[in-house]
Amino acid sequence: MKKRSRIVAFLLLLVMLGSLIGATSKPIIKDVRLGLDLQGGFEVLYEVQPLKEGQKITEDTVTDTAGALRNRVDVLGVSEPSIQVESNNRIRVQLAGVEDQESARELLSTQANLTFRDADDNLMLDGTDLKEGKAKANFGETGNPVVTLEMKDPDKFGEVTAEIKAKAPENVMVIWMDFEEGVDSYKEERMKEKPKFISAPFVSQVINSSNVEISGNFTVEETKSLSGILNAGALPVHLEEIYSTSVGAQFGAQALDKTILAGIVGIALIFIFMLIYYRIPGFVAVVTLSVYIYLILFVFTGINGVLTLPGIAALMLGVGMAVDANILTYERIKEELRVGKSVKTAFSVGAKSAFTAILDANITTLLAAVVLFIFGTSSVKGFATMLIISILVSFLTAVWGSRLLLGLIVHSGMLDGKTGLFGISKKRVHAPEEDVDTLDLTTKFDRFDFVHARKKFYVISMILIIAGIIVLGVFKLNLGIDFAGGTRVEILSDTPVTAEEISNTLEKIGHPATDIVISGDTNNIGVVRYKEEFKQETVNKFKKDLEAHYGADPNISTVSNKVGKELAKNALKALLVAALGIIIYVAFRFEWRMGVSSIIGLIHDAFFMVAVFSITRLEVDITFIAAVLTIVGYSINDTIVTFDRIRENMNKIGKINDEKQLADIVNKSLRQTLGRSVNTVLTVIFVVVALIVLGAEAIRPFSIALLIGLLAGTYSSIFISAQIWFDLKKKELTKSGGLKVDKEKKQWGSDEPVV
Repeated sequence: MKKRSRIVAFLLLLVMLGSLIGATSKPIIKDVRLGLDLQGGFEVLYEVQPLKEGQKITEDTVTDTAGALRNRVDVLGVSEPSIQVESNNRIRVQLAGVEDQESARELLSTQANLTFRDADDNLMLDGTDLKEGKAKANFGETGNPVVTLEMKDPDKFGEVTAEIKAKAPENVMVIWMDFEEGVDSYKEERMKEKPKFISAPFVSQVINSSNVEISGNFTVEETKSLSGILNAGALPVHLEEIYSTSVGAQFGAQALDKTILAGIVGIALIFIFMLIYYRIPGFVAVVTLSVYIYLILFVFTGINGVLTLPGIAALMLGVGMAVDANILTYERIKEELRVGKSVKTAFSVGAKSAFTAILDANITTLLAAVVLFIFGTSSVKGFATMLIISILVSFLTAVWGSRLLLGLIVHSGMLDGKTGLFGISKKRVHAPEEDVDTLDLTTKFDRFDFVHARKKFYVISMILIIAGIIVLGVFKLNLGIDFAGGTRVEILSDTPVTAEEISNTLEKIGHPATDIVISGDTNNIGVVRYKEEFKQETVNKFKKDLEAHYGADPNISTVSNKVGKELAKNALKALLVAALGIIIYVAFRFEWRMGVSSIIGLIHDAFFMVAVFSITRLEVDITFIAAVLTIVGYSINDTIVTFDRIRENMNKIGKINDEKQLADIVNKSLRQTLGRSVNTVLTVIFVVVALIVLGAEAIRPFSIALLIGLLAGTYSSIFISAQIWFDLKKKELTKSGGLKVDKEKKQWGSDEPVV
């Protein structure tokens, strides 16, 4: 009865999980907030600067400015804007889904101070003379759109109109927007800042009324915008735009469709692989991975996260990484089955043995993701957030969920003696009486002597590194505007385009360019780079001209040289902090030699990614750093699994007497974990290749960097890190005349007492 009840419980759990996901997934997906790279919109980073000489920029000033910007955004009706204070004197504004980006950017940056002047530019009245919150969009007597205001002192307005009336024939009152108070020379400042001309009505009579009507060649939308920013109030500071990116709605929709398709294909391939290779455990993995994806979206919407293109990539990578814990556990179970243990015992021992490796691997990957979140900006933070959630949720589903479901089947007894349902042929299973240890099991890789061939691997790596240094010295990196500064334009066309055609178009509209790259599945995307930073007015006109010619709103990003240098500095800092954190953790959990060996392997991987990008001339942007840090976390994952097996095998032996015995331990540990390494990297490669082939153009360089890093990371984990540890450990063995294991601390050292 107990056995049958476990099968019933397993089936009930499947039904419950399927019903829960089926009933609630649609509302959850509907609640997912899409980033501006998926639905269009723009992002601006402002640096807060003094409005007047002697003004101090304090934390309160910046906070007040962010509040004023939020009030202005409310006028636009944007449902979920993101306005964040950064680095004490900067404000980042992200507005996804805004259709009229030009008006929105003007609304944010304009000083919103109305000034009334005479024909000689003498200041007569300004925004301080208006009643707060009384500006309204209205209609005049002729039915034309107007803005109505209320003056604080009607007598003062009467005096001003009387003075202007007396200056006939130049009796005009010129109304301007965006003029900063305290400027001595209005004409000079007007030439510099280009305040917006509102209207210039003739004053034919004295007006002693508090009600003022501003009429001009307005549209209804313009009167709403003007009244909105007047009510929001003037900004207390000057805002300098140091970074901006603008994504057309067509680009966003296309990117979303393509990346979701890539995700479906990549994840489907992982599911198929797990079912074919691991059979029943593979089916359990498919179930828990489905729950994992559901939980990721549930948690992400719960924290009100914004899903970006890199975020979708992180979710897909998370699936590949989540299956890693399943593979680790299943491989250990298969080993226990092969030495002749029962299914129940193999399940218990294998799951327990895999736990420490899973824990250490997840913590080191999590460390890299946290560093990426701390030092990353904008969409990179979104990628890091999704990666952190993925790691935490995968630990829950792959460790607890998989064991719960597989445990129900195992303890039901239906798998007893059926090793084929675990993907093991009976020929490879030893009888219990043979008393074979897992250390003595044969593998597909027994012909490889990794340790004695290590010098060949060292030489190969050194040759490639020297070649990479030469290539890097000659070609250098193709730095994107994230690091080099400037302007980047992506043009989307309905038909294939050529560099010559785009060059001619750009020359006609007054922006000639020589750095033009054609991309896209049908060569319908042109990427143009300029060294100069385009100002807001230039961007607005440029977008209109390109949209009129190609029929789609282009993507335009500008980065100041100052921000580019900061991003490069932060990227280097992030890599150093991640490396230091990993070496400390590995040294604490294992020993310092393994920490050093791991970092050498990671430097090896990172350098290869840089060298390949230099050779291929792929653009290096901020997402490249995200890729490097992701690989740092993933590569150390592989290395730690190997070191964990080395530690376990040394614990079994108790004492290492000579170099040959140490080499044998390293070789056997590598052989035992190599199948797992190949399988896990293969599952992630399924996802990455799907992203490269089917995903959006915007994350293709990122995906290529991941693929290069995955291959380099697998190579270093197998052929470099463990061998470097062997050389370091061999010296200790030579000095002490033997190594013994302190089983309580699970460390090893010389015959002298362990401190």
